[in-house]
Amino acid sequence: MNWQRIKAILIKEFGQLFRDKHMLPIIFIAPILQLTLFGFAASLDVKNISIVLLDYDNSKVSREIISKISNSGYFNIEYVTQNYKEIGNYLDEGKASVGVIIPNGFEKKLLRNESSTLQLLIDGSEGNTAAIAQSYIQQIINQYSIELLSSKIGKISRSSITAEIRVWYNPALKSRNFIVPGVLVILLMLTTMSLTSMAIVKEREIGTLEQLMVTPIKPTELMIGKILPYVLIGLINITVVLLVINFGFGIEIKGSIFLFYILTGIFLLNSLGLGLLISTIAKTQQEALMFGMMFIFQPMLNLSGFVFAIDLMPKLFQFASYLIPVKYYLIIVRSIILKGVGISELWSSALALLILGSIILGLSIKRFHKKLE
Repeated sequence: MNWQRIKAILIKEFGQLFRDKHMLPIIFIAPILQLTLFGFAASLDVKNISIVLLDYDNSKVSREIISKISNSGYFNIEYVTQNYKEIGNYLDEGKASVGVIIPNGFEKKLLRNESSTLQLLIDGSEGNTAAIAQSYIQQIINQYSIELLSSKIGKISRSSITAEIRVWYNPALKSRNFIVPGVLVILLMLTTMSLTSMAIVKEREIGTLEQLMVTPIKPTELMIGKILPYVLIGLINITVVLLVINFGFGIEIKGSIFLFYILTGIFLLNSLGLGLLISTIAKTQQEALMFGMMFIFQPMLNLSGFVFAIDLMPKLFQFASYLIPVKYYLIIVRSIILKGVGISELWSSALALLILGSIILGLSIKRFHKKLE
């Protein structure tokens, strides 16, 4: 292997890359913009849920319940009505997500030690919001019931059961802390895989790949020279994104940066190998982009656990997730950034990445050589 020839290819690749004024913003600026948009806009936290209220009872108890719902920090009472049909209109028009109806005689039933029920109408078109809103209101009502019962029976207040809850790794339960490290994984995968596949296909489109093959450059040297620039670009992107995560989002990186880069290098075997594999299948850059997005990126995104919990998937898809490199790198990134764990906890994920990366890269190299012959 002649490193002088590889160096010449590297110089050529970087020269082409920096001459393309349209490509540079895509490589270096787009990932930061996407991370920022996902980090601030894509949130699973449910707050400020709009409520339309109908209080037929208008009693001390009903006002206390309304106050507790309003002061919980999760709900805003946007509308108050005395017409039951209007609640349906508010929900239909999307002005409110929850309707709370407190019936006549609500307080009187409680004072007679009878069960009393209030009604909730929840817009189920937004499943996540609906489920969380229902859970929050149920908790508020249950807590108020305990307080009400405690005020009537003194013994309960003295011997009540309480739970001390501590949330590890993400005490504030901010979905941003969970989403942003995942976005880092997706951006690295998308950037390195797409750029590698399109760069090689572009050489074939304009005929320079065949010209390179009549030179003394060997296929292995050509492959290394074509891939290595995107390894460096991936590492630069990771460095910039880590700075944005730390200083922009205030997410402390608790684990070893050195271990993070080592395991990122192993992950790049997978993403660059996939890019190389796509380049042996696609004939044009458009085909490379479409093939990568439809048949590789989207399945990996859906089966990695970034969007949907793997444990909730059918058994067949849970099994398929074991073949997804993004799944293991996602575990590694979140564990190092949020938990600060070391290789003793991550060795199985690192080993899976190494095995998958070796298989993917080996298959890609074999097909790449065959295409060049």
